[in-house]
Amino acid sequence: RVTMNVVLLSWRLLCNCAQHTECHSLPRLHRALFPQGKEKEKSKDQHPSGIVPQLQNVVATVNLGCKLDLKEIALHARNAEFNPKRFAAVIMRIRDPRTTALIFSTGKMVCTGARCEESAFLAARKFARVIQRLGNDIVFKDFTIQNMVGTCDVRFPIRLEGLAVEHSLYCTYEPEVFPGLVYRMTHPVKVVLLIFVSGKVVITGAKSRESIYQAFEAIFCVLQEFKKT
Repeated sequence: RVTMNVVLLSWRLLCNCAQHTECHSLPRLHRALFPQGKEKEKSKDQHPSGIVPQLQNVVATVNLGCKLDLKEIALHARNAEFNPKRFAAVIMRIRDPRTTALIFSTGKMVCTGARCEESAFLAARKFARVIQRLGNDIVFKDFTIQNMVGTCDVRFPIRLEGLAVEHSLYCTYEPEVFPGLVYRMTHPVKVVLLIFVSGKVVITGAKSRESIYQAFEAIFCVLQEFKKT
């Protein structure tokens, strides 16, 4: 149920460049993370199922390399809120790309809501720039993608009861609590899938597009066995 709550939180989150004390290293970091000329979206011909999952949310973390005064940030930054009694971080939002950042006093920042890796990186840099302009001597480092959420539709209804019985080691299905089946895949990649009777599938817990693609191709073969006729 804890996993389900995390997944639901990620799902709700669905619904210019920064400069710093080591800004000269950012272009190299961007090229290393997102090589130019490399196609991220595979063609449908390369997917046996003919279906390509779409990214809906990318969660990334970054270390700003210094301690932060959260009250000062909340007081002077736009679109920022801070309620230490509820949550020990500043919540900041930007419109382009439409993302939300959780900024902690330790200098750690979590960026969520981006639709691709590049948008997550750009958003993190923009948040870092805002914080730097408030007088903080930041160092943008350790940018890491922690979670990706993808969705797709297999276009046929699924017998969730049968799937839950046959794959009981990996499944949790409590329709009176949540309408979807939670499938905890361990091979070929470790991810969590939400599978709905309509054929909609949500994949979360991946750290790369390739992991999402591999997970879907693996589960697609299973779902075909439980197609409603």
